[in-house]
Amino acid sequence: MSTVVTGIGELVTHDERFTSDLGVVTDAAVVVEDGRVAWTGPARHAPAADRVIDLAGRAVIPGFVDSHTHLVFAGDRAEEFEARMVGRPYDGGGIASTVAATRAATDDQLRANLVRLVAEMRSQGTTTIEVKSGYGLAVADEVRSLRLAGEVTDEVTYLGAHVVPPEHRGRERDYLDLVTGEMLAACAPHARWVDVFCEPASATAFDGDAAREVLLAGQRAGLGLRVHANQLGAGPGVRLAVELGAASADHCTHLTDADVDALAAGTTVATLLPTIEFSTRSPYPDARRLLAAGAVVALATDCNPGSGFSSSMPLAIALAVREMRMTTAEALRAATLGGAQALRRDDVGHLRVGACADLTVLDAPSYRHLAYRPGVPLARALDLS
Repeated sequence: MSTVVTGIGELVTHDERFTSDLGVVTDAAVVVEDGRVAWTGPARHAPAADRVIDLAGRAVIPGFVDSHTHLVFAGDRAEEFEARMVGRPYDGGGIASTVAATRAATDDQLRANLVRLVAEMRSQGTTTIEVKSGYGLAVADEVRSLRLAGEVTDEVTYLGAHVVPPEHRGRERDYLDLVTGEMLAACAPHARWVDVFCEPASATAFDGDAAREVLLAGQRAGLGLRVHANQLGAGPGVRLAVELGAASADHCTHLTDADVDALAAGTTVATLLPTIEFSTRSPYPDARRLLAAGAVVALATDCNPGSGFSSSMPLAIALAVREMRMTTAEALRAATLGGAQALRRDDVGHLRVGACADLTVLDAPSYRHLAYRPGVPLARALDLS
């Protein structure tokens, strides 16, 4: 069955056929067939369809692509957040409390929380998500996390190298061998990606040499590469990501000129996570510097229970505009097309013909309201079932 979505006051397509910024079409329509975009353009030229949905002048954008989340977890770290707000710095150490809670939870408890968060994201316009493991940090618990993540998305990331768990402190080499050996072998069939928290500034994360081992082992196992890079301080993460051809270097908060040049020259996307800086009182990444150099930028939420418990891509856009000096158009592109590039997907993040029919409706006349009206629930994924 075909559906024409009409009465669209402003349609963002990222389609080069429409020469306006973001491929915007006004007074527009979209025809959907078999879950794919079959036609876009002015509503007055729309072909007939079996069903009509009239949006009465609302704006439509591509569904948000959230390319960095940690949704399989149990427990609560609100007290840690409160402590940061009165001055305690974030160093990644609180992850251990989530690991303990996650290990103790049942599958049903983890699944219920995961499904709740995915629904929360969709209600705010997100239609594609990446989900990492990393709160199990033991073979069975990491496999369980990935298996559950695979119930809600194909974009599943093995993050056994999130931090060194408490039982391996002082035996870091043993844990690295586990992550690149038995744990990887068990987890690779359930994942598309491998990730590592490359952060020499953290006592519990991984330095450049260890991160290289993790990524190369994952690559040999057939997984694509992602890197938590340069969050807490300047370090080797970004350049390692670019050198190995990782799809994305995520955080990118502390960058040298060489880091920026590497991102601009390579194919690795710089994924920025401004809700983390909001929730940790840390400096925001310099998005303007990256864009000026020609790097590809994505925005994601990094939704997790510790450093940033927000599922809102509209909030990430508003923060990018207010705190990282992006235009609203740049931020929207990063939250849609940029996220798709960070996942190396060409079927989402845009509304060109042939794309997945992931339409997000705004209760507003223009995409500009995403930054203009921060905190207002304007966005929702359109249900075409």
